[in-house]
Amino acid sequence: MPLHFSDKQTHVLVSGATGFIGRHLVHALLADGHQVTVLSRHPERALQLFHRRVAAIASLTGFAPTPPVQVVVNLAGARILGPRWSDRRKTVLRESRTRLTNQLVQWMAAASHKPELLLSASAIGYYGIEPQGDDTPLTEDSPPQAIFMSQLCQEWENAAEGASALGVRVVRMRFGLVLGEQGALPMMMLPIRLGLGGPLGSGRQWLSWIHVDDLLRAIAHIWRRHARAESAAGEAGAYNFTAPQAVPQQQFSATAAELCHRPCILPTPAFAMRLLLGEQADLLLEGQRVTPQRLQAQGFAFVYPELRGALASLLQAGPRSAL
Repeated sequence: MPLHFSDKQTHVLVSGATGFIGRHLVHALLADGHQVTVLSRHPERALQLFHRRVAAIASLTGFAPTPPVQVVVNLAGARILGPRWSDRRKTVLRESRTRLTNQLVQWMAAASHKPELLLSASAIGYYGIEPQGDDTPLTEDSPPQAIFMSQLCQEWENAAEGASALGVRVVRMRFGLVLGEQGALPMMMLPIRLGLGGPLGSGRQWLSWIHVDDLLRAIAHIWRRHARAESAAGEAGAYNFTAPQAVPQQQFSATAAELCHRPCILPTPAFAMRLLLGEQADLLLEGQRVTPQRLQAQGFAFVYPELRGALASLLQAGPRSAL
């Protein structure tokens, strides 16, 4: 079923539109009849990707669209899993998030017509890491930590919050592991498909995930609530974009292996991952049991609340369109 974001046609500015989540979102917005402008370092490539059904800009300088932009979705940011987190790489990760977000806020400040809503990406890395054996769920009210992944998300969110002083409602979207045909899942599935799957480290660390379809539905849910006058006071702030059922990493691997008819017996030692990835290994070896408290309190119904159904839809159905 096509997603419905708003009863009125809206002009939407999307950064990070050519990434995994951005592509799905832009296709869904176009299908719902909205006007989309994408902010991209390679605008011609973006135009080709979306069959020239969008407008594309390389810079916000001088950008004064007609009609004005009403909603901004900020998804830009260099991929967190990749090269080791050297000081130089940390700078890249920070600037790819905070610099562009600051530029968006500065553009809003100069615009004669301010957007109504900024939906800005963040991540559950905001909460840092949970000690193994601690099963306490993390909610939107849980505090951050003084480690890099948490500080990175804090800086990202603080930059977005600058728009609230302009009268723009700011929603900070803390994404868990997003499951889809692109993104991290294909890389995670490669050793499993080769019969080399197994627990990472102890395998007991919590994995908080969300199916990409539910992520887009959650964005549409928040957007629709924003449009209702009666909810005008309560939609800003942080939302956890995770399924209700976090799972231990070993269960994730075992479920994926079973669906692929592969064994799941070869563990990857923690020391080997830390040797290979350095500080970045904490993303895979230290868990976070995150719950989508605000979405659930608002009655949001997940299509894929359980891992098996989510993985089956992606691993057994074959390639499918964005939505």
